[in-house]
Amino acid sequence: MCANYEPIARSRAQLLNLLEPTFDYKADLYPGYEGPILISTEQGIEWRSARFGLVPNWADDIKKVRNTYNARSETVASKPSFRHAWSKNQFCLIPVDTIFEPKYIDGKSNWYGIYRQDDMPFTVAGIYEYAVVNGEPVVSMSMLTINADMHPFMKQFHAPNDEKRSIVVIPKGRRKDWLTCSHDHAKDFLVALPADEYTAAPKQSVKNEF
Repeated sequence: MCANYEPIARSRAQLLNLLEPTFDYKADLYPGYEGPILISTEQGIEWRSARFGLVPNWADDIKKVRNTYNARSETVASKPSFRHAWSKNQFCLIPVDTIFEPKYIDGKSNWYGIYRQDDMPFTVAGIYEYAVVNGEPVVSMSMLTINADMHPFMKQFHAPNDEKRSIVVIPKGRRKDWLTCSHDHAKDFLVALPADEYTAAPKQSVKNEF
């Protein structure tokens, strides 16, 4: 599961053949922070600023929303917090430079950054939601995750006895298809990331190096 990541730097949007986002955001994001996402609209693919941690469309108090920054692909269609966004095909891409996960060494948690070996940004599969809370509009999102117990790269992260989970990366040639697909076909996209294209290093050695 991912609770911390570095979003794509504005100056690196061109590497995904995109215009720079027109809004500011932090370089190191945690749940509750605002970050950039891509969605499909009638005008094409557009940037949005979205809260990391999906706020259900029925929420009446944003402070009550907890642990919705990741959505398990196995239960996303039925969980109350996520099922509306899933059923409405509200799929997004979350462009990132690095995600961070804990790796246990000698029984201690060490945060590692996971990034592409070629240092290119990549796009994480997510769902997004619109809500109005206390009269204020809120756009929010969650990263979709899949089981990684047997993944040759991602299985090294998280506590030894915990289930291993992984984000889903949507490759270049399938980004538009993901943004415009229906939920009936969405799970066809939820596959393991190519282990040989990614690497990891202790967080402080990769933070803000891009």
